[in-house]
Amino acid sequence: MDFEQAKLDIEQWITDFVEKPNPALNNWAPCPYARQARLANTIAIVPGNDPYFDLVNHWRWGMQGREVVALVYDPKTVSAGHMENCARMVQVNYLDNKNMLALTDHPDSPEIINGVAMNQGQYALIFLQDKTKLEAAAQQLAHKGYYQNWPEDYLQGLFAHRQDPRL
Repeated sequence: MDFEQAKLDIEQWITDFVEKPNPALNNWAPCPYARQARLANTIAIVPGNDPYFDLVNHWRWGMQGREVVALVYDPKTVSAGHMENCARMVQVNYLDNKNMLALTDHPDSPEIINGVAMNQGQYALIFLQDKTKLEAAAQQLAHKGYYQNWPEDYLQGLFAHRQDPRL
């Protein structure tokens, strides 16, 4: 995998999809805070080697002033199941203790909301975020009706390791 090309592809996905209002999402952007984070240069896109050890290392290092750290893997060398298992194991044993959250995105594990594929689609990704900040943002969005038309089974998985903002 050419990491520099992957970084460009991910940056383009963020600006062309993640930041853009989508009619299927009640004209909300998939992530209403992505543009602000990108413009503030608080998104780090970094190459990954091994999901387990990468996550443990980032647990040690913390967020280092970033809103999001995106670890990038070649989906041909890291399966969706392995990546999800590593993220779940590190979440429970390490990240929860440091107020961090890992969210996975793999082409072989589609995330469809109201007919919209939310995945980046080309690369296997793990997004690390500060859990408290993410929960506060989700709470604001929930009060504005952001999650209103999202499938309940998807939301249950999304909020598995954090406070459900709809409660």
